[in-house]
Amino acid sequence: ILLNKLGPPCYLIFEVDFLFTGWLLREVRGNWIKQRRYWFALSQDSLDYYSGPEKGARRLGTLVLTSLCSVIWPDKQTYKETGHWSITVYGRKHCYRLYTKHFNEAVHWACAIQKIIDTKAPVETPTQLLIRDIEENKFNPEVVEHIYQHNPILKYTQGPLYAPLLPFPYGSLDGKGYGSVREEAVKLFNCLQQLESAREPVPIIQGVLQTCLDLRPLRDEVYCQLVKQTSYTPAPYTAAHLRYWQLLTCMSCTFLPGPTVLKYLRFHLKRIQSQSPESEMDNYASFISEALEKTKCRECVPSWEEIQMLMSRQEMLCTVHYPGPLSCQLNISSHTTANEVWAHFPVKLGLQESKNTFALYEQSALWEQPVTGSALIADTLTSLSTKESDVDGRTEAITDKLCLLLGLSGLALFVLTLAFALQCHEMVVRGQLPACDEDLQSLASLRLQCLMGDFSTHAPYPPLDELFPGHMLEARVVMSLSAPHALPPCQVAAQDCPTAQRFPTGLLAGTLWSHTAIAAHKQKVEQDMRLRSRLKEEAAAVMGSILERWKGVAGYSRRDSMAAYLTIARQWSGFGCTLYESSTGSFSQKLWLGVAATSVSVYRQGEAEALESFPYGQICSYGVSDSNTFKITAGDRDLLFETTKVQWLTPQVIIYSLTNKSCLSRGRFACIFPRGTKNPSVISHGAQKWLLFIYWTHGRIEAEPSKAPTFMNLRSHIAPT
Repeated sequence: ILLNKLGPPCYLIFEVDFLFTGWLLREVRGNWIKQRRYWFALSQDSLDYYSGPEKGARRLGTLVLTSLCSVIWPDKQTYKETGHWSITVYGRKHCYRLYTKHFNEAVHWACAIQKIIDTKAPVETPTQLLIRDIEENKFNPEVVEHIYQHNPILKYTQGPLYAPLLPFPYGSLDGKGYGSVREEAVKLFNCLQQLESAREPVPIIQGVLQTCLDLRPLRDEVYCQLVKQTSYTPAPYTAAHLRYWQLLTCMSCTFLPGPTVLKYLRFHLKRIQSQSPESEMDNYASFISEALEKTKCRECVPSWEEIQMLMSRQEMLCTVHYPGPLSCQLNISSHTTANEVWAHFPVKLGLQESKNTFALYEQSALWEQPVTGSALIADTLTSLSTKESDVDGRTEAITDKLCLLLGLSGLALFVLTLAFALQCHEMVVRGQLPACDEDLQSLASLRLQCLMGDFSTHAPYPPLDELFPGHMLEARVVMSLSAPHALPPCQVAAQDCPTAQRFPTGLLAGTLWSHTAIAAHKQKVEQDMRLRSRLKEEAAAVMGSILERWKGVAGYSRRDSMAAYLTIARQWSGFGCTLYESSTGSFSQKLWLGVAATSVSVYRQGEAEALESFPYGQICSYGVSDSNTFKITAGDRDLLFETTKVQWLTPQVIIYSLTNKSCLSRGRFACIFPRGTKNPSVISHGAQKWLLFIYWTHGRIEAEPSKAPTFMNLRSHIAPT
């Protein structure tokens, strides 16, 4: 009976309980891969194929369908390569790669097979059943002991593992070069066993953690494997056996297991502590139990140093640089957040009464990025260690910086003056402080006086790129070289000569004039050499001028130098703002979006005067329309700014606008962003949506009485709706 009118004939045999049948090509592997045509029949329990559709045809193969089977649907890439639509069915022992010329038929087969798989009861492994038995009898030690003694799958083994302890779909492939999850689970157990004899265990531990980070389902599997290998060990107190405990420690500080495995793990730890008190295993079990109370899913695999510290159950040292050439070392664990690190600094820096707000930044000579308050410092250190050093050899660091300037009166404090002067200088070097050459050279000389003291011919001083914006030198030299008077007379004449006269075409063009390509290359090399030479000359001239100005500020103390530096910087109307590179539809060129305490301004890059400025009192609303777009509504105008720093720009605008009394004169509280906002990086966390209320009381921002939120702990003041 013809069932499928969209594809080739598909027949249903009423005498047999088949749900779907038809001709398909199956990939057969032998000396070479080839496709053969078979009659396939789908029943409630299996996918079979026969030599033909007639009664009594010989059955050639069967793939039993369970809940662990999986189907790969047809894709265009295979069709382009083979001219056929393919579906792949994975079973416990077999894998069928099936082909048909008709897309509709391939989809019908895939849907029918998937429906059968979805009706199957979940498969449970023996380990899962035993874990359930242990949980049900955990208050009966004799029964638990009997379960362990009669089930070797729960105990340590020196032999290989041929199948995972937990159920995984057959053939569930993942990217990043991994095989199926089942195959990777068996490979991981082999890696665990290699720990016993490895001279250096850290690379193996890092590899296991990386696999668990990439393949989330394997985390519970590795926990079960480690519980197995730490149960009834023949030599529990040897260094080889303790390697399993060290890996279990690293796992507990990196990933949390699922609820069922977590209960099983906690029971195992308590059992080990009762069986081996005052032992190394007891110490590891206690450490792991405490870690499981604090662990959140990590974004990075622990670094080499962190793994070594965890193996010995010790804390790490974290160096935080703060204003000036000073730094502070703090002991941190794998669970320490940026908020907890920053809590040490207000007293250390004397900032308890300051309205200004500091934050932690990842920083190098070329870039900087704020560290969110909930971020794990261990993850930040790991990400820094994996990034390459700068060209000049300086590496990245965690820096404590001023991120919200809420009042200039606080700059009377030396540490705040120092902090803001240093950050202002970073803006100067990056070209984010519009100023004339004379002012930039004066700033550089004051910077030298602050760092080195009075001028001395014997004292080494920093290179020019740490004192003066390098792009200004390049722009000046390129402009001078591009002028007609800067070119040799022959090149000027060549520019005025028509192309047809300089490069004749025709039969002889490829023979007599083939030297023109070599001449053009030679000309380019000469231009590059001339550019480098002029850059050196210009840099020497600028550096000489800076040194002369340095001599003129002799006698200035460090405090005087910083005060003079800030006096010059304050001449710019945008002093104190944070600049974000952005663009908008109104202007084709790149812009700066300046976020300050009183307004949001738009600047052309390199220009001192703002194109437009929007005081917070005139801004009707602001928010995020997508991950890279910040929207401001002022009056009847909607302005959209494209920037990659939306997640850092938005909290600053929120706090600055809330400190502006004119924005809050109409009510007791301000509601920032409506429910259902599309800004996941600021207002939502995971699948939860948030609504932010911040109160204005006695001239300060307060979310609770007498508790002022800062940029670092802003998220802690957000309540779930």
